[in-house]
Amino acid sequence: MLNHPTAAVGRQWRSNGEARSLIRRRKESKMKNEASSSNSRDDSVVVDCGRRRSSCGYCKSSGRTSISHGLWAHSITVNDYQDLLDRGWRRSGCFLYKPEMERTCCPSYTIRVKAGDFVPSKDQLRVYRRMDRFLDGTLEVRNPIELGDNPNTSKHTGSLSNHKVSSSAGNVSIFLSNKQENKAEEVIHNLSDQIDKVVHTYIGSGELPSGIQLPKAAVKKVSNAKRKLSVEGSEDLLYSSNIAFQIAATLRRTQSAEDTQQLRMSHSAEENDLSPKSIAEKLTCSLKQLANISGFSIRACNGHINFYSTAKNVSSDADVQNGTLHKELGSGSKSSSANKSSDYPQVQKRKLELRLKRSSFDPEEYALYRRYQMKVHKDTPDRVTESSYKRFLVDTPLLFVSPSADGMVPPCGFGSFHQQYIIDGKLVAVGVIDILPGCLSSKYLFWDPDYAFLSLGKYSALQEIDWVKENQAYSAGLQYYYMGYYIHSCSKMRYKAAYYPSELLCPLRYQWVSFHTARPLLDKKKYVILSDFASLQDVESSKSCVPESVMELQHNDIGLEDTNDAPMDDEEMVEIESESSDDELEPETSGLASATIDDVDLSNVLVGLRGSRLRYKELQRAFGSTEMNYLETRLRSYQRVVGVGLSERMVYSLG
Repeated sequence: MLNHPTAAVGRQWRSNGEARSLIRRRKESKMKNEASSSNSRDDSVVVDCGRRRSSCGYCKSSGRTSISHGLWAHSITVNDYQDLLDRGWRRSGCFLYKPEMERTCCPSYTIRVKAGDFVPSKDQLRVYRRMDRFLDGTLEVRNPIELGDNPNTSKHTGSLSNHKVSSSAGNVSIFLSNKQENKAEEVIHNLSDQIDKVVHTYIGSGELPSGIQLPKAAVKKVSNAKRKLSVEGSEDLLYSSNIAFQIAATLRRTQSAEDTQQLRMSHSAEENDLSPKSIAEKLTCSLKQLANISGFSIRACNGHINFYSTAKNVSSDADVQNGTLHKELGSGSKSSSANKSSDYPQVQKRKLELRLKRSSFDPEEYALYRRYQMKVHKDTPDRVTESSYKRFLVDTPLLFVSPSADGMVPPCGFGSFHQQYIIDGKLVAVGVIDILPGCLSSKYLFWDPDYAFLSLGKYSALQEIDWVKENQAYSAGLQYYYMGYYIHSCSKMRYKAAYYPSELLCPLRYQWVSFHTARPLLDKKKYVILSDFASLQDVESSKSCVPESVMELQHNDIGLEDTNDAPMDDEEMVEIESESSDDELEPETSGLASATIDDVDLSNVLVGLRGSRLRYKELQRAFGSTEMNYLETRLRSYQRVVGVGLSERMVYSLG
């Protein structure tokens, strides 16, 4: 446990007779009121570590120029952690930290993207296609990797070091031309536009509400692995959209008793269903009647809008489609023959599985992490220990919330998870994530260096964004994808803004401002009160295309992505170890210039002492003036960084 002067105050109170008497009375009262309940670990309990200085892993400064405020969390609810994220906090294991933006050398802005509004760039779509071609066996691999003697039955066993030249897939070179790729992208954009036009027609006719912002349609090309013949047996599924799920989730969030009638898509009781399935059927019907879509047959299927083609011209560059917690891709599918020559030998197909599991230690994951850190980040073996791995990526203070059927919690529940990416039984990547009431928060990704050509950092981010979209049907409040910190002064972190349209958190007022608005400001100054310029967003909000500034970021980061895949590794940069001599703890004596900390009301700050929960006003008479002055200074600093609401919900532990 971290040592801190606040603990001395706790010891002083434990020796104080009046404090002990107060605690005894509180416990007796609590026992009477909660006689039937156990002392469960169901609230947020934190220890204030104060200001911390350390060397900076971003700018590599020689001094202790990275300045943050730290909390050690014994436990924390998912709702409290969501609120902390929205005030600029992050976690490394059980240690929570928030950069002091005015003072630190590299100001770190929390960045997020609304999944329903996400617009993939051409570069990001190419990542999907590259993975699909790799699974189909049509991607040339310069240094092919061995996935096992029998990929259909092999199981991942933790052996991650024997990667040698193997299958004939590496000797086959079948690439789609740029012309074919551009044509596929044009089709996707055209289909998306047609769906959007139908949705706007419903809004104009009053069948959908005009007072809310509905998500834009996103159409994906279906991979060969997931294509299925239609009932007639003569049509191939080429494209699909899940826009009905997103519209249903948006309507459900905004629907209330007084506007139920306004949200109805028809006056028939039978047709008044706002489920994804019903919406997809209505949109499909209108697309057939209104849209100018030639060469496709359109059908609704379980909430999805599917586009079929009777022509056997299926290309092998289709996107991998996401949406479930556990899925299998690329195994046993029929591949198209139009783009493949019979002169080539039979290619080896591969199967990709995504497995979501609760955070726990897994020897195979640790072996992969160790290999990744030493080969990609050049860490020495003594820095990649099992204990440090557990503290960093396994330990979590988040209290797990079980799934529910009330539209509030997704099937996996809320909490900390590891998302495993497994190809033919071999673990190739692990995404460490937190799933919260309002977002999926990406914490870290580590991957097998032999698979760097697949850009697994980008691929996993796209999968996680799609996961948020799909799970809005189960948890209406789950809307955002949080990518950690964006650091404009660090070129390695700039790739995060390529996920458009992203937003940055104002470090003073905690309002969200579009990156497109923030970027020119950050070009001039590292620390900016972004909310002062929020009005500029009104001009940008009407733009539907990806701004050139974002496309420039994607172009400039291509080389970096190829060499390091730019994983979301901000926590690695600031990992805190209590015994480290590279960190120092110091009291914080001043606050933000805009805040007068002497005026704050500390009366209802929740304090924990010897297992009891008391408001600060109940403890004021239990100690002397010296202890009171010191503690009030600490509580003011604590309340400033977490906010009044959280200071009254989370337990400020004194031991």
